[in-house]
Order: sequence, then C-alpha cells, then structure tokens
Amino acid sequence: MRLDKYLSETGFGTRSEVKKLIRGGSVTVNGIAASKPDLHIDELSDRVCIGGNEVKYRKFIYLMLNKPQGCVSATFDRHFPTVIDLVPEEYLHFEPFPVGRLDIDTEGLLILTNDGALSHRLLSPKSHVPKTYYAELDRPADENDIERFRRGIAFDDFTAMPAELRLLDEGGTKTEVVIREGKFHQVKRMFEVCGKNVTYLKRIKMNNLPLDDGLQLGEIRELTPRELEMLTLTNPNIMKGADEND
Repeated sequence: MRLDKYLSETGFGTRSEVKKLIRGGSVTVNGIAASKPDLHIDELSDRVCIGGNEVKYRKFIYLMLNKPQGCVSATFDRHFPTVIDLVPEEYLHFEPFPVGRLDIDTEGLLILTNDGALSHRLLSPKSHVPKTYYAELDRPADENDIERFRRGIAFDDFTAMPAELRLLDEGGTKTEVVIREGKFHQVKRMFEVCGKNVTYLKRIKMNNLPLDDGLQLGEIRELTPRELEMLTLTNPNIMKGADEND
C-alpha cells in the first residue's frame, strides 16, 4: 500500500493533505524519515509514525448508534436527514453505512460499518440473526398473540418466521419482540394482524449485542472488541470479514 493512502485511510486527511505532511518530514517508516508519498509499505508489519507517535492502520470501523426518530437509515436522502449526518467527522473517511434499516419513526440500536462482508453476513436470511425490539401498543396484547407470534404470522407476501413476544406489564401494552428476519415494517405488521397498532418502537438488541444504556439518542461510538464478538457470536462464519481488521 502507498504511504499516502495508508495515512489518508487512517484519518490524517485527504491524499493531497497527507502528501504535504509526508514532504514536511514528520513521517517515519520503521524509524526512517519518509519523504515520498508513493513509498510502498506493508500496513500490517511496517511501523509508521507521525511526530514520533505510531499510527495504527484500520481497514474497518464498527459503530453503535442510538438512532433517533426523524432520520432515515441511508447514506443519502433528498428529503430527510440520514444516520450518516450523525457520524462524527473523524469516522467519515471510512465511509460507513448502516447495517440494515430502522424506520424513520423507530429508535434504537443501529450498527454502522464499512465492512460489507460482515454486513452481508449479518443480514443474510441464512444467518437468522435475532433482533430484539421494545414495542408499546395502543391495545393490550395477550396470550393468544404470544401463540400467533410463536407459530409465525402469515401475510399476503410472506409468512414470518416464528417470533418471541413477551409482555412486560400487566396491562399488556408494553412488550418485547424477537424476530430473526427483517422484512419491511415487520414488527408493526405482525401486531396489526393481531389488531394492535405500535405507538412506539425501539430496537434494543441485535444478536447478543444490547444497546448501550448510556448512549443518548443521536449519540454514536465505536464497538469494543468484546461487543463486536457479541454482535457476531451466533455464527462463526460471520466473523470472517471482521477478522481482517485484527
């Protein structure tokens, strides 16, 4: 990899900016001053420093967002703010994108990454990655609804896989739902078939990774190595893309 590309991808500026940095004499490779932007280095074994501080190369970034209502799960939209608008500038050069989507009026856990292979594996129908939602309803759910979710609800266009429905209060209007697929408006549609409307929806968990309770709406942070493991724990094959970041 070229030295200027290495520094650009690790967040030290555009190609033209890092070229000026290199020619300024503050960059060393394995202790030797580097003055040529096109110097080829091994990003895994060579030691690159700027002003004496080592630069760690990362190919992939993994972010946890507590998505607020009012923004869409996309990288661009002509009419609404997107989740990318919430990403701090220091991560934008990685060009992250949302893993799946949450409706514009749905809050909660959304993963953003630039690891396309990992995203594909998490979203693949073959992976059956569980996604857990907190849902408030306009009418109480009951044991009959629990059984209908468990059996799998049939729609005109598809039949949902068996899902878990738990009642969180005596009134039956506060619930928790676990689904293992991600069809359009799926949770809302499942409740509608049962005669209920969802008045508030929040994703609180993806696979074994829960939403950080300390993360406020609109806040975003990097996943820890342990959290990345929790996100991908169900199927060892999911980790193949993430392993390249080590």
